[in-house]
Amino acid sequence: MAVEYKDYYRILGVDRNADEKTIRSAYRRLARKYHPDLNKSKEAAERFKEINEAYEVLSDPEKRRRYDSLGPDWQRYAQAGAGAAGPRVEFGDLGGFSDFFRTIFGDLGVRMGARGARTVGDVGDLDLEDLLGRGFRETARGARRGEDVQAAVEISLEEAFHGARRTLTLDVDEPCPACAGAGHRAGTPCAACQGRGWQRTRRQLEVKIPAGVRTGQRVRVAGEGAGLPGRRGDLYLTVTVTPHPLFERQGDDLHLELPITAPEAALGATVEVPTLRGRVSMKIPPGTSSGRTFRLPGYGMPRLKGGGSGDQLVRVKIVVPSDLTPAERDLYRRLAELRRDNPRAYLG
Repeated sequence: MAVEYKDYYRILGVDRNADEKTIRSAYRRLARKYHPDLNKSKEAAERFKEINEAYEVLSDPEKRRRYDSLGPDWQRYAQAGAGAAGPRVEFGDLGGFSDFFRTIFGDLGVRMGARGARTVGDVGDLDLEDLLGRGFRETARGARRGEDVQAAVEISLEEAFHGARRTLTLDVDEPCPACAGAGHRAGTPCAACQGRGWQRTRRQLEVKIPAGVRTGQRVRVAGEGAGLPGRRGDLYLTVTVTPHPLFERQGDDLHLELPITAPEAALGATVEVPTLRGRVSMKIPPGTSSGRTFRLPGYGMPRLKGGGSGDQLVRVKIVVPSDLTPAERDLYRRLAELRRDNPRAYLG
């Protein structure tokens, strides 16, 4: 049977003067494209074997020198067999390589590398991680940190004030634990993930929301993102604090509008003021005008950094009942008579 000549430079798509780095780069690029675990087309397996064979020759200085020196003599090797170059070996030791390779390089065998002797059957399997680069190799071995995950969480202002806990359900794509994300085991596509290397995983976890957080801030939960246990990325929670019916937050301060009666404003009074800590007493001095603001130090939101808390600012608003009794109307008329010379003076 005639032995077909193999142009290894053409197979890798490199020049005959290409250096080792260029040859390795071309091999990686083509191997990524045609590796059977990544390319399921019928032609990929044969093309991948060709690429590996070309790289076996061009990356080995001794084989490459012999290959480059063949020229018109390559047919002499084909006719004489490997015995023309040295001790004859059984072709079965090089199963999977082409007749051309076995004829020309049978006496040299397969290169011994740092990982020991390779056989043709395991060239692709052993090199899959290598040809896909350091990132793939580290992912497959669980050495590389997983991806960060984003999620949203909504809390009340009370929960932002006191801090809160939430139980979240995360659906994330994670490396398959059966094959550590490689997609294969001992050269066989992983049955657990069907060779994809990842799988959809649902996890439940309890997260802590720190006191003082505000809308738009992100809370980092270390080690709860995607990835294998122990090497997961982080989970980032984007917080939304829902509006409160009484309080308006401005920075670390809380603002509250407090209705008081006209007699309380005119004569002074002690009133109860709602805060996120509970109700507290506050004095209204006599002659207080509507719109006056009082400060309750330390009753605002906890500060995330630096400790302490903001203040609560209470703006009073004088309200007049819409359902005045005849007696109350009479009193207001008498008050107006007393201020006839300056009817608005009682407003302050």
